[in-house]
Amino acid sequence: MAQIQHVTLQSSKAASPFQQIAIQTQYELLLTLRRGENVLVTLIVPIMLLIFFTSLNIAPSVNGSTINFLLPGIVAVAIMAAGMVNLGIATAYERYYGVLKRLGSSPLSRSGLIIAKVCSILLLEVLQVILLVGIAIILYHWQPTGSLPLTLLTLALGTVTFAGLGLAMAGALRAELTLAGANALFLLFVFFGGGILPLSRLPGPLAHVAELLPAAALTQALQATMISGRDAPIFALGVLVVWAVVVLLVAIRTFKWE
Repeated sequence: MAQIQHVTLQSSKAASPFQQIAIQTQYELLLTLRRGENVLVTLIVPIMLLIFFTSLNIAPSVNGSTINFLLPGIVAVAIMAAGMVNLGIATAYERYYGVLKRLGSSPLSRSGLIIAKVCSILLLEVLQVILLVGIAIILYHWQPTGSLPLTLLTLALGTVTFAGLGLAMAGALRAELTLAGANALFLLFVFFGGGILPLSRLPGPLAHVAELLPAAALTQALQATMISGRDAPIFALGVLVVWAVVVLLVAIRTFKWE
């Protein structure tokens, strides 16, 4: 009898924080894949942008090929779209419709929810990168010459930065403001990110300001790690680290369940 009571008590214990985050990550990933518009923006649109701008032949050539310039920039755009736009807007409307309020009554902590959402975006971006790199290899005979560890580090930092930015807006602003703000920032970051329009074509002072933005830092870091891989892009990675830490802390501290 005592043994049965012991087993019952063990089974009634709440899941550990790690288990809670793992379960919520799986739930977030399934929800994302069920949203048709999310799949369109995160998976299809970046591929279309890569093919479109490569066919125009207006991008600068790096190591004798425009794909070497465009691929890192489009990967950066995909990360921004997945983390800041899709995750931010979806979370804002979850908060608006009371979904997060119900989650707030569960053992899952506020920081646990944010970590789970960031992890789900990381997993989604693995598929994004595989598709984009596969298209570049098959259609344009792109050959990776960079550093895989530095590229993975850059992708992780970029994901944390833009997912944190989206969650910071979703957790503190109304859903309508998050929708407008995320899309406006996305367009701003695409224009000043240096992935489609090189920063060298911007006016000098504007180019220097753009280098301090997370979009340009992510693009420059990916261009260095995916193409050359000789030296670590210290400045760009440093900018990304600062943005990632600040934005994630802001998201955790200001996030509200309702």
